[in-house]
Amino acid sequence: MAKSAPKLSPDEIKRVIATAWEDKPPYSQVLREHGIGHGELVALLKRELTPAAYKLWAAKGKTAKGPVSKSTWPHGR
Repeated sequence: MAKSAPKLSPDEIKRVIATAWEDKPPYSQVLREHGIGHGELVALLKRELTPAAYKLWAAKGKTAKGPVSKSTWPHGR
């Protein structure tokens, strides 16, 4: 089950969203600055952003990790 979104003031919510949009990957900086974990951040953004904006943010987070390299068998041959 997903964590519930934290109860924050409107100003705090704006700062968290701004931090999440700027950071690459988005979770580490938000956790350091605001103490909000991955599940709580996702719940907060789903609640506060429009569905289209949330999808853009989620796609940005996936691309920030970089491409996944596929291993071949045996040992790169």
